[in-house]
Amino acid sequence: MSDIRELQSRVDAIIEQTEKVVVGKRAELVLLLSAMIAGGHVLIEDVPGVGKTTMVSAISRAAGLDFHRAQFTPDVMASDITGFNMYNRATDKFEFRDGLAMCNLLLADEINRASPKTQSALLEAMEEGSVTVDGKTYTLPSPFIVIATQNPSGYVGTYPLPEAQLDRFSLRLSMGYPTEAEELSILTGRREGNPISSVTAVADAAMMKKIIDAAAGIRMDVAVCKYIVSLIHATRKNPSISLGASPRASVALMRLARAYAFVNGRDYVLPEDVSALFLPAISHRIILSQEARINRESKTDILRDILASVEVPYVTGR
Repeated sequence: MSDIRELQSRVDAIIEQTEKVVVGKRAELVLLLSAMIAGGHVLIEDVPGVGKTTMVSAISRAAGLDFHRAQFTPDVMASDITGFNMYNRATDKFEFRDGLAMCNLLLADEINRASPKTQSALLEAMEEGSVTVDGKTYTLPSPFIVIATQNPSGYVGTYPLPEAQLDRFSLRLSMGYPTEAEELSILTGRREGNPISSVTAVADAAMMKKIIDAAAGIRMDVAVCKYIVSLIHATRKNPSISLGASPRASVALMRLARAYAFVNGRDYVLPEDVSALFLPAISHRIILSQEARINRESKTDILRDILASVEVPYVTGR
């Protein structure tokens, strides 16, 4: 128990360090960190300039992770992500050159501006933790996490992510605009320069691996598992949804709930953890029916109705 408490205190320290730069986004920060600890990937969808890249840069620095950023454009090639073999005349051999994916945390900035071929290059990396180049497989560092961003309002020159790739993201988040007080705090904090330089590493890749392993062992009652299954099955039965969430969504929600409980300082999962994660974990995995789209129903309202309709189990922590 003391080991878990020590690891949870490291998570608190990561949040504290990141909040030196990211103002007023603790809920989003907790969700992002929960997804990282669950071993999942995150899609941050919002307008430019609200702090998406800043938050990822700060959290990678606080967690002491090897961080790469890929600024996606249509001319970025798949080999830029996976790596490539280059002929060395001195040795008369081909040598492998690391791609951007060879890191702990890859920020895929504006992922929908990359070509479908480049987007698909991330699939094996995200799912298998490895890349294959010229028939040879290279294992990526552990942990390996992809955090992708995209602008939901600018569609010119973009390639929308297919459902198969969206389903590989554990969460989809939105930052939102700051309040006036928060924006004033951002300005005052940047009068002397970029505050990200004040972020100190309070963990490293090995420590994050221990945190991930510890979170995977958080206790989850069978009743909570049944609650997850009931919620997922409700998405498949809802007449407003033409494509419900897959079994991959059930597994992701279970892992996220454990990580979320861990971040919140517990060694057990509550149904409230599942409820808090349900919308960001599922909204990007479902497709509305034609009638629902015509009636301008929103995924958020439909999923909230599902949450309200499924009975919440009574579970004690001890």
